[in-house]
Amino acid sequence: MRDLAVIFSALADPTRLDMLALLLRNSELCVCDFVESLGITQSKASRHLRYLWNARLLEDRRDGLWVYYRISRSLDPARGKIVKALARVFDERDLTELEGKLAAWMNRKGPGTACAVPPTKKAAAARLRAKTPKPRTAAEARR
Repeated sequence: MRDLAVIFSALADPTRLDMLALLLRNSELCVCDFVESLGITQSKASRHLRYLWNARLLEDRRDGLWVYYRISRSLDPARGKIVKALARVFDERDLTELEGKLAAWMNRKGPGTACAVPPTKKAAAARLRAKTPKPRTAAEARR
């Protein structure tokens, strides 16, 4: 029974249900896809996805800096029935707005494109130096 409580606890949040709805209609999504389509922070998206992962409803795949999630391919019978029931419920719901937000993000992101790479400290410092005017020497100032 404790196992069922963990599953239903994971499903008792609107954000996590939105995430599952998106994953049931898309084979795999990156954390940034949830951030952009749900309008939440990266830390919040990661926390909610980890909750679903800990309930053994999702599996993840790492690709460099990015983490991709999908519905687990090795669901036990109870989880499989619950996910199938959710899929039927989501099929009866109007998810146009949610799917539209994801589609708009995917169009901005572009096909086969990874999410924006966070700048390194070195790259950020170089950009700052390029924007900052160089100090003039005393000889240059006299001209």
